[in-house]
Amino acid sequence: MTRIAVESDRLSPMFVGGGRAVIAALLGATALALTRQRRPRGRQWLRVAVVAGGAVAGFPLLTSFALTQAPAGHAAVVIALLPATTAVVSVLRTGERPGRAFWAAAIAGAVAAVVFATVQHSSAGGTTTDDAGAMFAADALLFAAVVVCAIAYAEGGLLARELGSWQTISWALVVAAPVMLALTAIAALEHLPSGTMVEWLAFAYLGVVSMFLGFVAWYRGLAIGPLAQVSQVQLAQPVMTIAWAALLLREPLGWPTVLGGVTVVACALVAVRTRNRPARTSPRRHARPRARTHPHRRGGG
Repeated sequence: MTRIAVESDRLSPMFVGGGRAVIAALLGATALALTRQRRPRGRQWLRVAVVAGGAVAGFPLLTSFALTQAPAGHAAVVIALLPATTAVVSVLRTGERPGRAFWAAAIAGAVAAVVFATVQHSSAGGTTTDDAGAMFAADALLFAAVVVCAIAYAEGGLLARELGSWQTISWALVVAAPVMLALTAIAALEHLPSGTMVEWLAFAYLGVVSMFLGFVAWYRGLAIGPLAQVSQVQLAQPVMTIAWAALLLREPLGWPTVLGGVTVVACALVAVRTRNRPARTSPRRHARPRARTHPHRRGGG
């Protein structure tokens, strides 16, 4: 949908990236006001700002600019690294200890997703531009989008356990709204939006579904956790991106692509179903000494 919205240049990348967040912010603010949700407190505001900076502002803007130079299939290759990046950030942030089976499935899934998207993109005819410098810049933007989005997912998943899933993304949208509204206004003044009906519908989808309803479901899943395992559901993203690109953008889709997609999704299922390793300090290690000495203690010690 982002590719459709920005492809003709009638809707600028900044307008699409900022405007979609403004639409979602209006929906989130309305939901918060109607249900009278309590506001975040103390350090929760800082964590909301992290979610806003990565998921609301960073990822949409960076990918919108990147997709003016890179086709959807090429972008899927880079974004295929998002699940593994999110898993690493989640482990660093939460202290979760996924087992070896998880890391094996996650790495296999990331490699399979990249190979899958690369093969599909090559069969589609490669990039749409001969400017190597432009493609390098597009890749840099996509890699940056992956990093900031992974951080936002990890922090947002933890925050959703405290504030709620739709509340977390709604507050993040509200926090980012002034900046995104300013960027949208600047973009509209510099380049008057004049998209076709299809482009405006794609823009509306990005605002209502991608930036709000989709995030509500996603952060609910992350809140249930564990974060590292749940994040591997994203492995299905490049598969679905290419499937939708084939349907909406008429990019070729053959049996090798279908088989590759099945492999990627299988890796995601294995990673999601693995269990965390026990904590480093095992309670059993201290259980017997406590049981042995407790009966002889008297008083308050």
